[in-house]
This record gives sequence, structure tokens and C-alpha cells, in this order.
Amino acid sequence: MEIIAEGLGFPEGPVVMADGSVIVVEIAQGRITRCWKGRKETVCEIGGGPNGAAIGPDGALYVCNNGGMDAVAMQSASGPDAGGRIERVDLATGKFERVYDACEGVALEGPNDLVFDADGRLWFTDLGKTHSGIRTASGLFTALADGSSISAIDRHALSYNGVGLSPDGLTLYVADTHQARLYRYARKVEPQRPEWLATAAGHVAFDSLAVTAAGNVCVGTLRKGGITTVSPAGETRFAPFDDRYVTNIAFGGADMRDAYLTFSTRGLLVKTRWVEPGLRLAHNA
Repeated sequence: MEIIAEGLGFPEGPVVMADGSVIVVEIAQGRITRCWKGRKETVCEIGGGPNGAAIGPDGALYVCNNGGMDAVAMQSASGPDAGGRIERVDLATGKFERVYDACEGVALEGPNDLVFDADGRLWFTDLGKTHSGIRTASGLFTALADGSSISAIDRHALSYNGVGLSPDGLTLYVADTHQARLYRYARKVEPQRPEWLATAAGHVAFDSLAVTAAGNVCVGTLRKGGITTVSPAGETRFAPFDDRYVTNIAFGGADMRDAYLTFSTRGLLVKTRWVEPGLRLAHNA
């Protein structure tokens, strides 16, 4: 295993870039950071709680910002800029702008992770938040990158986190944090209920995910610390790593077998070789 960057403030959302760098969000610092081995560069001080990130069809970085949330305790933040939103970052200038902060008149709470399909449509999860002991609803949403249209697919989830697409682009996989369950939806712009696929064994929680070229879903697993891989048939296997909060995995390299993991408790971005190639994302920069 190779350490790419250290001293990060609860890193998540790794995005493997064409130039070999990896962009991560630092939730605890409200920052977007580009990492090379042994070197870090601040893209922008975006504020709030940047969480998931992905390159959109226009080459910009799109960020799920939960507005400022304690990433471990899942407690709500306060202040005028604490609302959840989807933001667009120009990687050349570091300038960022808000694209969405509500859906159908209802404010977003804690946008968490996102993926773009081949058509350039954005699919994202909202984890929800806890306010004075009361938990708000979580959900799955879809939107156009230009800010012109946003729709709710499911507003009745418990704690949706990671989201990804199957290799054929027809199925959305969504990880539920507190239930440690993986669900799937049809990639359709209409209200749906999820289909249960698998539940992790033991006292663990699910975080973000990435899909392999063969269609297996690799999910960051908390408390035990590792990656749970779920096959399309619902079979699971677990690979342990040395951090209680292995929050994300992303694939890169010429053969797509370089796996970049965020060890969020220790503030590390690491690289290891994976047992199978990851799926190439629809968009990169």
C-alpha cells in the first residue's frame, strides 16, 4: 500500500484525474484538494461540508456539500451557510457556484454522493441530518448539470450515502449507511421504491462506493474498516484495512486496477492494487 497524501481533514470523494492526480474533499476543512504523491494543492476553500465529488460532462467538478456536518457523529451544523447544496467548481480557476439547494420547493439537507451517467445527467444522494435528536429524511435525486431541472426519485430512505451505476448504465446502486444495506433502482426519472440487494455482516455501516468493470459494487465500510464487495447476485466479501473509517474507493491507472482509498480517521489517501479492474466513469478531466 502506498500513501499518496496525509494530513487531510477527514478526506472523502476521491476523483482520479487523467493527469494522474487525485482530487479529494476535506470535510473537516471545507476544502477541495488535489493530491499527487507527496504533494497537495488547494483547489478551493469551498466551505460547509464538501462530501462526494465527480467530474461532470463539462469537465467541471461537481460537489455534494452537506453544509457543514460532523462526519463521524452525523450531527447538524448551524449558521447562514449550513444548508445542503450541489456546487460546481471550475478546476482551472477554483471558482465555485451553487447549482441546487432545493428540490421541488423542499430544501436539500445533506447531499452526500453523486454520479453522472453517459448522458450527463447527475444522480445524487441526500443523507439527511439530525436536528435536536430528530432525523430528517434521506433520499435519492436526479438533476441536469446546468441547474435547469431536479427531481426526487425516493424521499423515504433512512441514510443514503454512496451511489454508482452498473456497467450497462441501467441500474443505480445506493448504499444505506446506518442499515449497512445495498439497494438498487432502475435508472429512470420517476419516483421509485428500492430493491434490496445485500446487507453487510456484523456491526458495520456503509459509506461511498465504486463499481468494477464486472459489475461488482465495492462499498466503503465503517467501524470494522474495509471494503465490502457485493456481486450483482447479492453475494458479499470483505477486505479489511487499517482504519475504522474507510469511507471511499475510486479506480484508476492504465488497467483500472489502482484503487484509491480514503482513510478518513487517519487523514490519508492511499493507493493499492485491486483484485479486478474498476469501471471507467462516463466523464473525466
